[in-house]
Amino acid sequence: MRPCPGSPAPPRPPHPDHPYGRPRRAVPPRTPRRDASPEGVVVVAQGAKAKSSGRPAPSLEPPGRPHLAATGTVAAPAAVPLLDGVRVAVLNFREPSQTVAGGAEEYAWRVSAYLVGQGARVHFLTSRERDQTRGEARDGIELRRMGNKYLVYLLVPLWLLMHRRRFDVIIDCMNGIPFFSPVVARRRTRVICVVHHVHDRQFYAFFPRWLARIGCFIEGPVARLLYRRCTTVTVSESSRDEMRARLRWLAPIEVVPNGSPTARPVAREPVPGDPAVVYLGRLVGHKRVERVVELAAELAPARPGLHVHVIGRGPEHDRLAERAGRPDVAGRVHLHGFLPEREKNAVLSGARLNVTASEFEGWGLTVIEAAALGVPTVAYDVAGLRDSVRHGVTGWLVRDGERLADVVGQALRELDDPLTRARMARACRQWAGEFTWGKTGAAMTRLVAGELDRLPARTPGDGPVKSGSQKSGSVKSRPETGSEKSRPQKSGAEKSGPETGSVKSRPQKSGAEKSGPEKSGPETGSVKSRSEKS
Repeated sequence: MRPCPGSPAPPRPPHPDHPYGRPRRAVPPRTPRRDASPEGVVVVAQGAKAKSSGRPAPSLEPPGRPHLAATGTVAAPAAVPLLDGVRVAVLNFREPSQTVAGGAEEYAWRVSAYLVGQGARVHFLTSRERDQTRGEARDGIELRRMGNKYLVYLLVPLWLLMHRRRFDVIIDCMNGIPFFSPVVARRRTRVICVVHHVHDRQFYAFFPRWLARIGCFIEGPVARLLYRRCTTVTVSESSRDEMRARLRWLAPIEVVPNGSPTARPVAREPVPGDPAVVYLGRLVGHKRVERVVELAAELAPARPGLHVHVIGRGPEHDRLAERAGRPDVAGRVHLHGFLPEREKNAVLSGARLNVTASEFEGWGLTVIEAAALGVPTVAYDVAGLRDSVRHGVTGWLVRDGERLADVVGQALRELDDPLTRARMARACRQWAGEFTWGKTGAAMTRLVAGELDRLPARTPGDGPVKSGSQKSGSVKSRPETGSEKSRPQKSGAEKSGPETGSVKSRPQKSGAEKSGPEKSGPETGSVKSRSEKS
């Protein structure tokens, strides 16, 4: 019987086999598909587009660079989110091809290359040296150069302001002075601040007192308030401690250490010196390379055959060359300048000891680079270096009240024993093998995905999950070929954090920690990206 016009329709009678009406058609669960790349299974999140990034796996090592097989226990592969279509801007003071580029530039570029490999579209904004082009495409990264080392801090924010709708994520690398990206970015753009070390004392080493005070004020109170709602990344535990103590940093801080060049040791070539001591790094004032050069004179009475090799370039080269030409060290100090990878590894692997006299470091990338070749390091007990050098295991630390020459002399006496030298070389290689740029890139990828309320990394056996609402890009998960373990997540809808909130990091399951007389490093097979209660 048809109802009268305008009257409500009678309710539909329930289905005889279902108490609430006709049952819905059963939908088979979505199964993971296998990617064409050799990296294995790609887990496609529910609601995400089943579309491959179309990009090959990222190559994080320059062509022609030899490889070193990582030592230690290899854990089950973890899943790394794919960031198809995510637009990322990386802001850094310099880029790796510039004359005084160092570890911070290497870090920013390696992370950018990894993000490109995961499907992101990356713009790298930096300063411009003389004779450099304004832009180029390299390693899949759009490189834009603007301004000198001072104007870059004005021109980059202005460029971001004009293109503020272009990016989903900004990685703001703060080398003492920030780029003020939270001010110029739109509200929905996520900002990640990267700080390698605290620069307050470095300002006083390079600038007049009045200008240094301005720099300290910007790095401290200004940046502390400006980035208080932005997740911050640093590269070592001691750098995080210094940020809390000296800058009184408010934002959550994640530790994502540097990687190491996975280079297989080249065949050793004769290196002048018995023994040979090497310095690797930039030739700038705060590295205090002159103290390493002075070792040739200070240790000459006990070791007349000692030679010092300096690898690197920078503004201090002429002053060091003048010192190396004096009669007391003439012929025993070798300034190699910049060396290609193979020649650099040949000098490094032929040295008995690596020495760094730097007073400001976030981590000490060259320490791990030497350790990968089995060469221990003597360094000062300062933030960053006390993390990368394991005292008595992979090197020695110069404590307060000790002289560099005394500690180097003691280290060389211990290394005169072939058994001690072989034992420390094994420990150095094992320590360096725990740090890879793949782990660093994977940790940053997870952080970027978390900032966008992406799905966390999951393994194929974790079952179906529900995706958050996203407007740009699509997310899949790819097992990482490194040695991180992904943590299973609870099934159900993920809660999106507030627009300006912070990301809560899920700690990885840790394995047995290496023992040593000093503070232990990262556990074998896990990335050192530990969250801190803020």
